[in-house]
Amino acid sequence: MELVSNIPSGPVEKKWEKHRFEMKLVNPANKRKYTVIMVGAGLAGAGGAASMAELGYDVLCFCYQDSPRRAHSIAAQGGINAAKNYRNDGDSIYRLFYDTVKGGDFRAREANVYRLAEISVNIIDQSVALGVPFAREYGGLLDNRSFGGAQVSRTFYARGQTGQQLLLGAYSALERQIGAGKVKMFPRHEMVELIVIDGRARGIVTRDMVTGKIEAHVADAVCLATGGYGNVFYLSTNAKGCNTSAVWRAYKKGAAFGNPCYTQIHPTCIPVAGEHQSKLTLMSESLRNDGRVWVPKKKGDTRAPHQIPESERDYYLERKYPSFGNLEPRDISSRAAKEACDDGRGVGPEVGGSRRGVYLDFADAIKRLGEKAIAEKYGNLFEMYERITDENPYKTPMRIYPAVHYTMGGLWVDYNLMSTIPGLHVLGEANFSDHGANRLGASALMQGLADGYFVIPYTIGNYLAQTKLEKVGKDHPEVKAAVAAAEGRTKKFLSIKGKRTPASIHRELGQIMWEYCGMARTKEGLEKALQLIPALREQFWKDLSVPGSGDGLNQSLEHAGRLADFLELGELMCKDALEREESCGGHFRSEHQTPDGEAQRDDAKFCHVAAWEYAGDDKPPIRNVEPLTFENVHLATRSYK
Repeated sequence: MELVSNIPSGPVEKKWEKHRFEMKLVNPANKRKYTVIMVGAGLAGAGGAASMAELGYDVLCFCYQDSPRRAHSIAAQGGINAAKNYRNDGDSIYRLFYDTVKGGDFRAREANVYRLAEISVNIIDQSVALGVPFAREYGGLLDNRSFGGAQVSRTFYARGQTGQQLLLGAYSALERQIGAGKVKMFPRHEMVELIVIDGRARGIVTRDMVTGKIEAHVADAVCLATGGYGNVFYLSTNAKGCNTSAVWRAYKKGAAFGNPCYTQIHPTCIPVAGEHQSKLTLMSESLRNDGRVWVPKKKGDTRAPHQIPESERDYYLERKYPSFGNLEPRDISSRAAKEACDDGRGVGPEVGGSRRGVYLDFADAIKRLGEKAIAEKYGNLFEMYERITDENPYKTPMRIYPAVHYTMGGLWVDYNLMSTIPGLHVLGEANFSDHGANRLGASALMQGLADGYFVIPYTIGNYLAQTKLEKVGKDHPEVKAAVAAAEGRTKKFLSIKGKRTPASIHRELGQIMWEYCGMARTKEGLEKALQLIPALREQFWKDLSVPGSGDGLNQSLEHAGRLADFLELGELMCKDALEREESCGGHFRSEHQTPDGEAQRDDAKFCHVAAWEYAGDDKPPIRNVEPLTFENVHLATRSYK
């Protein structure tokens, strides 16, 4: 498989402008002749569907929720980055570009990252025009706060519900196009197969989650904006419905999967409370603007936090990383928390024989700014924490611990967001992203909206304008074959009639993934996982229990289909982690670390994207490589000290 990135020539700051001019255009009258499928209706999906419809394309938009308003983008809390330099503190497009490349531990494409930084300033204007109620300073200007991995304040926010407000803005734009008849919305429809005809993506097969009906939808191009695959770990901050099936169907039809082992552990989540928990709750990274992270200096200290004097507290991030303090990037902050707990200095109740928590303390900020000011910034987050834990964070420190949050890996795409299947474009977290091996906080919303509002409207036209497409109907043999494959899979799940529920098998998969492919990975652990996962997958196909039928609402059937894909993806993630004999960003191989415990890259061997190609059910996947070059931000050991 040849990986052609289609990065434009010229200086990095001119590439996107040059490319936009050189791209082929579809004239306004002809746009009405094309139909585009958008799978997903979160920030990337809703923004992309609305923007393409505004240009004149007919769009079919699918989501498995009952409304686009329930897309998981709604759960983002802390903010969205943009290089507007409102604080006059030294920010610029180039600095955001630099911080993002460095934050990703030099494993992202420079051209993509610069474009993201360049577009960031437009996203804020677009969102304000759509009515997003960003926080404002006393004089009425938009406010900013700091986030991990940056020494400037560039994060725009709406209290602790930024994702929700941005999604409502994109949703309003989408609804306008639905009302105008340019977008046809298909809620409660799950994509279960990709249709490829003559080597090009021409449609999808969906299952109506209410009626059980399986049907095909054809178009001139397909866009996937279906989010990340963090739920392969079972416990994560993702909504329970988040899955990998759309991108996995595409992978098995020929789309390369980029860097599957790059997963992000978020340092600021409510700790696990018990073995039967089904998901974890994110507490925004923005809290680290004013909260200070600490653990007792003494091992096994079980005193209440207010009984531990300052002299006996270890503010370990401030101690280890004085330049950035509590605003370390997520991968570093997460490993530091794990290290403190592994050292026997964790706090909170024992779960599974150990205390897995550290304090996030607002006492100093409340003393300095007052409780009212803290409530204005973070009130809804504090309320959420108290509802879940029955502890008042204004009076006692929050307890937090790292949890699976985001996936930097995803389907490989070129500069135009097109996968290795012509006509299949991938947006937002579903692609292998602009974040390299680690995403900086407040950059997910930035990438999703950049892809949806400002990239795909251009690049989809470039594809359509230079591609001759035959008219395809639902009676085409490839369409019928895709429908038959989807129906066959459904019948197979229902026919096994074993004893194990999808949830029990998923929980076991999650334990394997967290233990051997989580915050720290080793050769021995990954090799063990590559024995355990195939054995578990075999058990799944022999002993799965899916009650009911496929003719209507059946959530066990939905879970079984998603889990079948997770069981295959988990194995690919472990293969990728085993092959990448280095540590970089969120991929931490214990064998490859500096004397002081930091990630140790191997730029001579691994300064590339690993793009995995499906070779068949009984054959090992093929590892393709896209070399990464750094002409503007030179390779260096990442340091935040």
